[in-house]
Amino acid sequence: QVQLVESGGGLVQAGGSLRLSCAASGRTAAMAWLRQAPGKEREFVAGIRWTGTTPSYTDSAKGRFTISRDNRKNTMYLQMNDLKLEDTAVYYCAGGGPSTILTIPLIPRAYDYWGQGTQVSVSS
Repeated sequence: QVQLVESGGGLVQAGGSLRLSCAASGRTAAMAWLRQAPGKEREFVAGIRWTGTTPSYTDSAKGRFTISRDNRKNTMYLQMNDLKLEDTAVYYCAGGGPSTILTIPLIPRAYDYWGQGTQVSVSS
């Protein structure tokens, strides 16, 4: 069982930046950031393969967010720039098992490991 621990959330003004980190206790295949706003379903934000190549982003994140990973440290990052009010949510780190070695799943149930979540709040 892989443990995931997020950090880096907080309160920021619109237009500001935050960097989220996810430390894993072991190796995972695909990794992703998903978020859940109050009253809404959990949604995919960005994902990255084990190789770090060809990351995937939801449309609202393209051009503003950058996902990366350092496999030597078993750590994944999400750099978020130009934050908007609608980015306010709890952000979850997720890791996939061997079945995700070649893919970046977009649906939450495809991921085997989850962090506890970190709150990101964007104010006007």
